[in-house]
Amino acid sequence: MYFDELPLSDEVLDALWDMHFDTCTPVQEQTIPIILEGRDVISCAQTGTGKTAAYILPLLTNLQYDNHDPNKLNAIIMAPTRELAQQIDQQMEGFGYYVPFSSVAVYGGNDGGNFSTQANGLKTGADIVIATPGRLLSHMNILDIDFSGVKYFILDEADRMLDMGFYDDIMKIVEQLPGERQTILFSATMPENIRRMAKKIMRNPAEVKIAIARPPESIAQRALCCYEAQKIPFIIGLLKEQRLSKVILFAGKKQRVKELTVLLSRQGLNARAMHSDLEQKQRDEVMLDFRNNKVDVLVATDIVARGIDVDDIPLVINFDVPRDAEDYVHRIGRTARAENKGEAITLVTPEDARYWSKIERFLKKDIQRLTLPSALGDAPDNSLYAQPADGHRRKGRHSSKPRHFRRPEHKS
Repeated sequence: MYFDELPLSDEVLDALWDMHFDTCTPVQEQTIPIILEGRDVISCAQTGTGKTAAYILPLLTNLQYDNHDPNKLNAIIMAPTRELAQQIDQQMEGFGYYVPFSSVAVYGGNDGGNFSTQANGLKTGADIVIATPGRLLSHMNILDIDFSGVKYFILDEADRMLDMGFYDDIMKIVEQLPGERQTILFSATMPENIRRMAKKIMRNPAEVKIAIARPPESIAQRALCCYEAQKIPFIIGLLKEQRLSKVILFAGKKQRVKELTVLLSRQGLNARAMHSDLEQKQRDEVMLDFRNNKVDVLVATDIVARGIDVDDIPLVINFDVPRDAEDYVHRIGRTARAENKGEAITLVTPEDARYWSKIERFLKKDIQRLTLPSALGDAPDNSLYAQPADGHRRKGRHSSKPRHFRRPEHKS
């Protein structure tokens, strides 16, 4: 479907024309008409499917046609991280180029001047507020903010916000909003806690579910079957031999991220950590250094798996197997961007075999197995990995036979 087949305003279509956006993605095609009708919507769609435009375009159109007070806040978009809020703000500037609406981005990690700018936008009634929950609450504790004009409340990456512990913050914000509003919720996954929250804050929402896209063929996916104690020696050997820059090493918990960063640094590797305990200024500095090739290995929790756009990442390593396929896709999707090729290696212990089986079943393929270097000792018995999640033994797993790992050539 083309955008001009949708009842979007001429001003929004003009902006899309200027940006050379012609064709809708599936989530845009299915979600935009429902939002334009004014219904609440729950949309399950992963990062990279065009979900931001799926709510910004109808929001800008509805604001042009509905009756709203131009001196009050009219729409609030919530995002889990500063990075995502910044990206939404940038897209709002592009899509809203020809519409007469003001917006203010409200997130932490700024100096006093920016805090004042945010406060001024909230007090004077910016049409659209793009905010992280914690920062908006900070302003609410200081300012008397008038939310009575809010007609649109949008939650982007709602599952990540709940994972980061923002449920109570979101509910405190919802308590200040008018009951008569349109609520739109986007989430990459739809766990039970999301559904419970949706029941509390939404009215008879329509549901749009976009199938999770499998990783592109441009990502060479590989797995190493090993014991826990063999993981770190393998990674150190791999990184020292390849001498790559801009590698992301994902771990499941922030304590593990901290430990791995220290261990790699002691081995002379230029490693930095990215996790939720860092102050926003620290996170910005780490990401800036990473983008500028000043960090060889970024050791991170899943906070980096979504919403971070760095095009030239050659390798992603999963130190821990993700617990579901969605997180796996988001993690390895950091490589092979912008028509580049990339590699993803997942370290799989016998304890993680059942989770890995679920991921392989989702991928509908058996991922190539790497051979553990002999210097690291014996690898686990391959039969430990032959049981898929449903307990039925697979047949004909010739592709699971270990192959020798030929490391790609690199430029010095």
